[in-house]
Amino acid sequence: MTQYVYGKNVVKQLLQEDKKIYEILMAEGMRDTALEKLIKEHKITCKILPRKKMDGMLQGNHQGIAAKIDDYKTYELLELLESIPKGKMPLFVMLDGLEDPHNLGAILRTCDCVGVDGVIIGKHRNVGLTPTVAKVSTGAIDTVKVAMVTNLAQSIKYLKKQGFWIVGTDFENSRDYREGQYDVPLVIVVGSEGFGISSLVKKNCDYCVRLPMEGVVTSLNASVACGILLYEIYNQRHPL
Repeated sequence: MTQYVYGKNVVKQLLQEDKKIYEILMAEGMRDTALEKLIKEHKITCKILPRKKMDGMLQGNHQGIAAKIDDYKTYELLELLESIPKGKMPLFVMLDGLEDPHNLGAILRTCDCVGVDGVIIGKHRNVGLTPTVAKVSTGAIDTVKVAMVTNLAQSIKYLKKQGFWIVGTDFENSRDYREGQYDVPLVIVVGSEGFGISSLVKKNCDYCVRLPMEGVVTSLNASVACGILLYEIYNQRHPL
């Protein structure tokens, strides 16, 4: 199966990393000398289309360019475990019901920055690896392994048997995120934008953490909250 991904930075990175590209679509009137040079160097078929036609084909801000590539690969949970570098303290992020592709893309980008070993998402009620996710991730969709599992609760039980601690994110019955124990094999669970983590997943967490809220707003964007927590883990694991 193939798909179109779009955006100047996305296509440029695919070209620079010599990824397999079947064809490139470019809007009439678009001018980007550097991109055009890369396309010619890689000898990839480039079709010039009216911008309105591209608008109809692609959802989101394509910036006048798109590339046809293979669907993004997903992994089995066991493959994520086997890919953890020897001697590294493991860290996974599990997403429970996340629906916004912009949030998933931003989370993948942060995961790449802090060295997360993989992201685990459910096959149902979760956004998949879409072109919008690819665009927002700015390349991290290719560097951070993503496992799609049928049952998050069962996956948690399996990971516990492998020695992982499961830390949920929830405002009730939780501790300050700075009080978490992060020097162990860890899975951070982030819930959906509107409902948080499900009751069954929360039940299987070892404990939950929360971010302090001093103002009138009672929650943060899922990707922002995840980023803050991941950098606190990084800070504790890699102190100055």
